Formats: sequence, structure tokens, C-alpha cells
Amino acid sequence: MSDADVVTDDVTEQRRAAAAAGMAPAWWATHKPEEKAILASTGDRTFAELNANANRVVRTLRDAGLVAGDAVALMSRNRAEWIEVYAACLRGGWRLTPVNWHLTAAEAAYIVDDCEAKALFVDASLGEAGRGSGDGASGVRVKYAIGGPLEGFDDYTAAIAAADPTDIDDPSPGSTMLYTSGTTGRPKGVHRPMPRTAARVDEGNYRNGGVHLCTGPLYHGGPLAVSLHPPLTLGIPIVLMDKWDPEETLRLIDQHKVTHTHMVPTMFHRLLALPDDVRSRYDVSSLVSVWHGAAPCPVHVKRRMIEWWGPVIYEYYSATEGFGCSVDSKTWLEHPGTVGKPVDENVIVGDDDANPLPANEVGLLWIRAPRRNRFAYFKDDAKTSQSYRGDRFTLGDMGYVDDDGYLYLTDRSANLIISGGVNIYPAEVDAVLLEHPAVADAATIGVPNDEWGEEVKAVVELKPGVTPSPELAEELSAWCRERLAHFKCPRSIDFRDSLPRSESGKVYKRRLRDEYRASAGS
Repeated sequence: MSDADVVTDDVTEQRRAAAAAGMAPAWWATHKPEEKAILASTGDRTFAELNANANRVVRTLRDAGLVAGDAVALMSRNRAEWIEVYAACLRGGWRLTPVNWHLTAAEAAYIVDDCEAKALFVDASLGEAGRGSGDGASGVRVKYAIGGPLEGFDDYTAAIAAADPTDIDDPSPGSTMLYTSGTTGRPKGVHRPMPRTAARVDEGNYRNGGVHLCTGPLYHGGPLAVSLHPPLTLGIPIVLMDKWDPEETLRLIDQHKVTHTHMVPTMFHRLLALPDDVRSRYDVSSLVSVWHGAAPCPVHVKRRMIEWWGPVIYEYYSATEGFGCSVDSKTWLEHPGTVGKPVDENVIVGDDDANPLPANEVGLLWIRAPRRNRFAYFKDDAKTSQSYRGDRFTLGDMGYVDDDGYLYLTDRSANLIISGGVNIYPAEVDAVLLEHPAVADAATIGVPNDEWGEEVKAVVELKPGVTPSPELAEELSAWCRERLAHFKCPRSIDFRDSLPRSESGKVYKRRLRDEYRASAGS
């Protein structure tokens, strides 16, 4: 080993030690203080500025009485202050709960109270929902408004301005705790003791540096684990999008020579729907890796993205609770539709008790929990215990492995349609509908049927300029019948101007199911 190799190894170990203590921005503030760490429409930060403000936040909260192990809640759009608070919690030893800023005041207040927050940071632009997020949270000692005034809150910038910006000398590693979506009952906090980073989204991906584009909300597990923690740790500038838009995505990639980003399949579909002249207007050749997950990606959509952007697209199967597997473009093209080949049985397909099923048989996907940093549902030992079968847990996803051991998703068990005792996977129907030139998006759901239990209904959003009609509904039905077994095809098709979506564009099928079941009196 040469002297240069020894020096490099020493530097790497020092940097990793700083990251383990929650002081990664401090390391980069020392080595490249004037380089941009964050680029956002609401204000940029250099590494020096980010690190100084993180230290100021730590001291401000300590002066307010917070000690290591306490909880902090943050309800904000994507902006530099979000990352400052995050960086402060990682070095101050606090458990940070990011709150979905689309929630109502009452929904947010439940989470702020349940996570036992002692400090609350709120984006002032959220108005009444933000102001009310602390109502009833008896443990909150201090409240800070980011980006403007908010009744009952101290101004964030003014509050930290007088604090010492130099590095704290007693860092204590913090953590994050995200809340489930609450599809049944109240949402639950999912706590893992250490910051989460998606497997393989590590130093190897950034060996030549780069720029990361954050396309999704930082309160969500995917962007937090892929778009924030790794680049922040490795000194990679982050371009923040506050609201996702397909052409704006291309513009930012071109402008900043973005090398890395994270997306969901719906974004791919909307990017591909852009007119050819818009798509060709921007240079995306800087891209090195584009990670995606969160939902099954239709084969034709992903194939077209690889044809457009090249073999830079990586898919992972993962969740807030733990990591499953991943696949690169080359392997995916050899096994279209796979989400990867689980290593050492990290994911198995099993029955309700996690007993393995044979190849090509659809079942629940069971992920092996990590030996370290294992998740637990906050203040709910019973739910935590029920989620595990030995050292495995399930997210309710369904799929199968082929004879070569490659894993394929079919759908969520919650989305499964059972008609006449036959299982129908809506994602398969959605993928076929999305291939039709008139369809902008589609959501296939099960609706009540007296004879069959459930029947298949497709709710379709059409592309601009396309007019809904009974003739078009019949055309789409015929389109499905030509490509799917008839029992899988929609018995009825409804048209909507827009489907209910999350901020990332993912369709809320549960809302549609609830609506139709309510109208049917179920």
C-alpha cells in the first residue's frame, strides 16, 4: 500500500467517524466551506452555512432545556431550514419526527403529541394547519416558525441568530422516527435507532462526486433515506424541489448537471407523457444513477425510461421498516419486471406465517429485519410483536420468485381483488391501461358485487384533449381483453378529471375504494 493510499484511508475513516457522530456537515464545512450544500428556491446554503446553523439550532434547543433522547417535530416544505434542523438533531442526540405538511392541523397535532416532541418547527407558509399542529401537545416547550411569522411561534432565524455557530464539542448521534400512513386506525411511529440509508446508496455511487436532485418531500422515507442522508454524509450538493413537475425536473437536471436522483414510477410515466419537443429540449446525459421504488413499475414504462436515459436506473424494494433488495438496469433488462434477486434469503415469499412458498407461487413478501437498527412501533409493543415472524416482517406486499430466484411484485395485499374466489392483482391491469395512448393514469380497484363478492373497476384519468365517452370506455375494455385474461378485465370504467394523489403523484387507491364502497352501502 502506498503512502497516498494510507492517507486516503485515514481521511475516509476520519470522515466516517464524523458522520457516525452526526457531524458529517462539519467535516465538509472544514474541507470545502464555500461550496454549495443545498440549492433551493427559498434559499441556498454552503456547507459552512449549513454546519453553522446546525450548531446554532443545537445550542438554541439545549438552552430551551432539551437533552439527548428528547424528541423534535418538524413540519415544513422542502427548504434549507429543514436540513438544518435534521443536521442539528443528528448531532444533538434527538429523535426527529418529520410531519407530512399535507395533513390537517388535527392530524398533525396527533403526531406531534404522540411522538412526545419537546420542540416543534413549522413552515409559516402552511398557515392554519401549521399553527394548529402543536395544539394539545402538552410536551412541546418551544415552537419556531420557519420562513415568516406564525401566531404563537418564535421566529426561527431570529431565535438561532445569537447562538454560537462553532462546532459543538460533545455531539450525540440522533435518529429519525417516521409515521405510517395510518390506513387502519391512528398512524404509528416507526423508530429505528440510527439514521436510515438505502442499501447500495453509498460511497460507491458517489465515487466521482456529483449533484443530487431531491424530487420528493423530505418527510417521506424514500427521499429521506436516499436523497438526504447519503449526499449530506458524502458532501454532495442537494437540489431541492418543493413541488414535483416533469418539465421542471428535466430543467433542473440540465441546469445543475444532476448526477443522482430518486423517483417513483408515476414520475416516470409523467415524464414520458411530455411532448417529444419538450423532452428533447433538455440534456440529461449527466445522470449516473436514478433510484426508484415505492410501487411496482410497469415494464413498458421502465423500458422506455432506460431507452431514454440509458442504463442508469436502479430499483429497490424497501420500506421505512427495512431493506429488501435492488436491481440495476442491465439485470432488469435481462429479467424485465424484477425488483432484484434477494441475497441470503433477505426476502422470501411465504404464507401468512412466513413459511416459504415454492417458486412462481404468489404470496406475502417477508423481509429479514436487520440485526442492528431494527425497527419498532413507538409505544406499541403489541403491534411490533405482531409484525414479526421470528426475525422477519411483512409490509403486506405480494409477489413471487421465479426459478432463477428473481423477485417480482404483484401488488399490495390491501389492493388485492378477490372476485369469485380468484385473486386479481390491480397493478397488472393498471399497467395495461397505461399503455393506451388516451390514458394519462389509471387506478384499478375492487368494488362490491353481490354475486362475486368483488368486481373489477378501472378509474381512468385521460390525457389532455381526450374526451370521455361510452365508446372510449368500451375501447379501453377491449384493449384490456386483448391483453389480459378476461376475468382480470374491468367490468366497468369510470373517467375522472383527476385521480386522488399524494404529493409525489402516487394514486390513493384506498380513497377510491372507500368512496365506491360507501356509495354501494358497504
